[in-house]
Amino acid sequence: MHRYAWAALVAIAVPSAGCGAATPALESGVYRAGDVAFRVGDAPATWRPIHVDQATLAWRDDANRASVLVDARCHQKDDDVPLLALTEHLLAGTTDRKIASEETLPFDAREALHTRLQAKLDGVTMSYDLFVTKKDGCIYDFVYVLEPSAGEAGTAPFERFVSTFHTLGAAP
Repeated sequence: MHRYAWAALVAIAVPSAGCGAATPALESGVYRAGDVAFRVGDAPATWRPIHVDQATLAWRDDANRASVLVDARCHQKDDDVPLLALTEHLLAGTTDRKIASEETLPFDAREALHTRLQAKLDGVTMSYDLFVTKKDGCIYDFVYVLEPSAGEAGTAPFERFVSTFHTLGAAP
């Protein structure tokens, strides 16, 4: 089960929660911490890094009233489940889900489940763009959450950012 995903999802859905000085361990597009090691492209200029407890990386997209989460974890008990179940774990606690699209895509030499939906979080409707993938004993979640009234202008830059993801070997 996603140990920290739900707490992080709640924190990014409410922009004031968990925000503080940004301290992401991203250097020249590379993140390394323990067994987790990956590369991503540059975040869009409109995203500002934020700190979300127990999330790997997070940004606030103020221009689109959205938040971005990248969460990675490796070798956790109970994480060897299908991508659909991992996606469901991310959405635990939401209600009134309306799936707009759900597709399995090739992703970094594996597959990712890409899901777009609207769901209520604490009675407030939010839009979600989610990617979930597994590789080499690790799970990677990519979440873009925004107010539906913000439109979808930020989803294309988010999806381009996600498409730059590539896993690396564990830290030496």
